[in-house]
Amino acid sequence: PQMKSVGEVMAIGRTFKEALQKGVRALDTGKKVGSEKIEPKILTQRLVTPHPERLSYVRYALRQGHTIKQIAKMTSIDPWFLYQLKEINDMQLELEKHPMESVPVEIVREAKRMGFSDGRLALTWRLDGKGGQEKVRHFRKKHNIKPVYKRVDTCAAEFESYTPYLYSTYEEEDEAAPTAKKKVVILGSGPNRIGQGIEFDYCCCHAAYALREDGYETIMINCNPETVSTDYDTSDRLYFEPLTLEDVFAICEHEASAGAPVGVIVQFGGQTPLNLSLPLKAAGINIIGTTPESIDLAEDRKRFGKLLEELDIPQAPGAMVTSAEGAVEAAKQIGFPVLVRPSYVLGGRAMVIAYDEDTITQYMKQAVEYSQDRPVLIDKFLEDAIEVDVDALSDGEDVVIGGIMQHIEEAGIHSGDSSCVLPAVDIPEPLLNRMREYTFKLARALKVIGLMNVQFAIPRHGIANGATGAHDTHVGTAALDRPSGAELRSHAADAHGKVYVLEVNPRASRTVPYVSKATGVPLAKIAARLMTGRKLREFLPEYIERGEDLDTGRNFFVKSPVFPWSKFPGVDTVLGPEMRSTGEVMGVADNFGEAFAKAQLAAGQKLPTQGTVFISVTDHDKPGVVEVARRFVDMGFKLVATHGTADKLEEAGLIVDRVYKVKEGRPNPVDLIKADRIQLIINTPHGPDPYFDEKAIRRAAVTGRIPTITTLSAARAAAEGIAALQRGEVRVQSLQSLHAERRVSQV
Repeated sequence: PQMKSVGEVMAIGRTFKEALQKGVRALDTGKKVGSEKIEPKILTQRLVTPHPERLSYVRYALRQGHTIKQIAKMTSIDPWFLYQLKEINDMQLELEKHPMESVPVEIVREAKRMGFSDGRLALTWRLDGKGGQEKVRHFRKKHNIKPVYKRVDTCAAEFESYTPYLYSTYEEEDEAAPTAKKKVVILGSGPNRIGQGIEFDYCCCHAAYALREDGYETIMINCNPETVSTDYDTSDRLYFEPLTLEDVFAICEHEASAGAPVGVIVQFGGQTPLNLSLPLKAAGINIIGTTPESIDLAEDRKRFGKLLEELDIPQAPGAMVTSAEGAVEAAKQIGFPVLVRPSYVLGGRAMVIAYDEDTITQYMKQAVEYSQDRPVLIDKFLEDAIEVDVDALSDGEDVVIGGIMQHIEEAGIHSGDSSCVLPAVDIPEPLLNRMREYTFKLARALKVIGLMNVQFAIPRHGIANGATGAHDTHVGTAALDRPSGAELRSHAADAHGKVYVLEVNPRASRTVPYVSKATGVPLAKIAARLMTGRKLREFLPEYIERGEDLDTGRNFFVKSPVFPWSKFPGVDTVLGPEMRSTGEVMGVADNFGEAFAKAQLAAGQKLPTQGTVFISVTDHDKPGVVEVARRFVDMGFKLVATHGTADKLEEAGLIVDRVYKVKEGRPNPVDLIKADRIQLIINTPHGPDPYFDEKAIRRAAVTGRIPTITTLSAARAAAEGIAALQRGEVRVQSLQSLHAERRVSQV
């Protein structure tokens, strides 16, 4: 009964079979229908118990000869739906009897009417390689098997509908009636999922609004019924279709049939449309904004590494691999720990920190499910560093930085899971200038037209020993003098004030709405206009002349993630490189502590103002934990700690109550949590074993709704927030009034 999904799609067809198959491919899981891994031994279990892969197991059961009656009994699915699935399976068996060269045309036409995609037909006919879908498309074109588009009448035939939405099907009459107006197609983000949510829909909507104002006919392609982009009045024309090469290409071809030029924007919908940019361009579609070649260059680790060398910009060592053997060898050369991830994915999907060869070997066995046609990336993991996000606008010549956002969690925590603050609170000005310089260089080298996001990592050693001039240190001096991690010690000689580029994304990032609200500047609208050929100087001339970032006034803006822990009892709450949050909030105030506290409150994480703090940190974090603990004691909190952490705190003269670790005995932290004797938990994992140690503490905290912090940097921020709450500094002001105040102060 507990809901666990984070998004959904909607598909429209003339039959249930067509709509279902379109819906399945619209899910964008990266897995091909018919190529799923099936475990025959658990067939009955998968049919009886609802599961994300249940449809695949029903399909397998039908192929194995199970009857509708048997499957209905096990699944409790209405037999009508199972008969529809059986008809799809029967068509699949019929298609498998014929090679493409000799298949009867009417069978192919009927298969398309049932919703079979070109990719599935290519897989059925064993047309291996990237050209398989293209061969099927040419076959269809040769035999005039093309989609037509039907309208969903938004006015129920009562009067003429001026804002219809459309869907494809394989019938005779076409109702789309493309116009001869100049037009721009905006590719949406598809279903909400962890890593790709409504922040991208925000960008798509703002692009549609801006370009409509500029006289373009705006055409939205998306399949998510939850979003504003699929409201029928957001764009001039809405195609409710899956975001696949086949579907998008057919729509673009159809819209161009009226003779008007069609430009396609792929920057705003996240990774899904980006993955289509090169195939669409190869098929002859005009991609406007940053070129697909530049997008591909930023993703191609080898070519991008070479570009960074040419620009004299530091990057953590990395490699691209396609085999388990190559991955292990690369990791040995780079040095453990390493960050392993597939290319061309968003949200840290299938990303892992590997501390040994076994982890890499196991990872490579599963990697093909997520990155079938792409290599796997292996990068040196910077363990003790601050991560920074930079959003920027560029027209290919001029560049304006929208915001430099300092992450509150350390590098290694996915950017979508880390709270961050705009403007940065304790990064020295020379290092901020270095990030600005690198951003300008990268935007021009990649010929970015539109939006760009750059992720940097700054070793704490570099901040402690680098250039001086930090402004407004709100987080506490411990943030500046914490010793560096093992990996960075080997670079101590050359890490003096060094800034590393982690990655560059020449597209809209998930922070664009946040930065736009903080600065009062609609970044997505400006970016869309830049893609149609307008110049940045038309919109932000003063920032270009002064070389300044967009202004946030006297306020701090903190973005904090929202996690679905309560939906998944038993899941460990420790954060890592794979994104887990499903939403975010923003807190605003004229000081960092209050802004952070407001963001935490909005995210459902109520910070305590009194009580007991439990602290258990790894050896790596013990030098920095004393200052954090002392801050809590000064605010009136009591301390409870495990023996190793307690030793360190007592050495510093702090009074601490001791408890056993969960595996050592009782009383342990779980006992205290259940007895409601702990109000805040600071529990940092580090390395391969502690990452999985003490899970019971964090699970008990979720059950007891006790705030849990898994990094020291977040603990410092929490201390600032609690201090603000104790001072009673939670004030409310509308965003409009904040921006109005700033405009007055600038006059």
